[in-house]
Amino acid sequence: MCDQDHFENDRLEFEKLGKVTRKQFGIMLGAGVAMMLPKVANAVAVTESDVNITTPDGTADCYFVHPATGTAPGVLVWPDIFGLRPAFRQMGKRLAESGYSVLVVNPFYRTKKAPTAEAGAATPIDQVRPLAQSLNEQTQMTDAKAFIGWLDQQPSVAKNRKMGTQGYCMGGPFAFRTAAAVPDRIGAVASFHGGGLVTDKPNSPHLEAAGTHAQFLIAIAANDDARSPNDKNILKDTFAKANLPAEIEVYADAAHGWCPPDSHVYNQAQAEKAWSRLLVLYSKALA
Repeated sequence: MCDQDHFENDRLEFEKLGKVTRKQFGIMLGAGVAMMLPKVANAVAVTESDVNITTPDGTADCYFVHPATGTAPGVLVWPDIFGLRPAFRQMGKRLAESGYSVLVVNPFYRTKKAPTAEAGAATPIDQVRPLAQSLNEQTQMTDAKAFIGWLDQQPSVAKNRKMGTQGYCMGGPFAFRTAAAVPDRIGAVASFHGGGLVTDKPNSPHLEAAGTHAQFLIAIAANDDARSPNDKNILKDTFAKANLPAEIEVYADAAHGWCPPDSHVYNQAQAEKAWSRLLVLYSKALA
């Protein structure tokens, strides 16, 4: 379903369709990602900071943002292959303004501190692919336990409410495995244009996630679905058999990578639809 190898092809296809040009994308980046995300209605005041989290493999540099007062459900955010950067800081802050304590991580901390992609989503994919290839199921599970454990130590995180986790592109499987790593704490899992959710291996992320107690939101890009049309059916059948609530939808006219506002194929209308469904999921599962 992904993927990392298709980013450039997707951009070229969208240019062909007249939906975005290289010049338009440059203008969007120049305007700054903060201008591209709609404001949160009734946004709460938030506190934000850069934090360092100790894991079994080293120290992860992350971004933590939460409501300035009180406690809120924790959310762990796994970025796409371009890693922790301004676009994901803005996305994390927006979620915190909606009432959540949000940790956005640098999954590549073992190799490089953020920003790991100097030009954000405009970075050539070949420059960041080795970072993604350095991670595996074991690193994902180990990190998930460390990050959720850190969140549980924060005064701003509600201890009597489940946590959520969400992932983009390669982060989709990471979010699935977070639920498998700490099933007693994760109540909601969201994947946006997740790559590799379904494999033919016994440790496929979708099989590991099916052994949890979470609720799921799986938003699939139209071109990912065209490349792997049976994945959505496998996901639906797997979660139905596990009796786990799962909203699984193919987003029309949305190319792989459509959610982050610095993406070549950012689709604001469909990104906002996915965002609204995320808030519905969290309002139900983390109440």
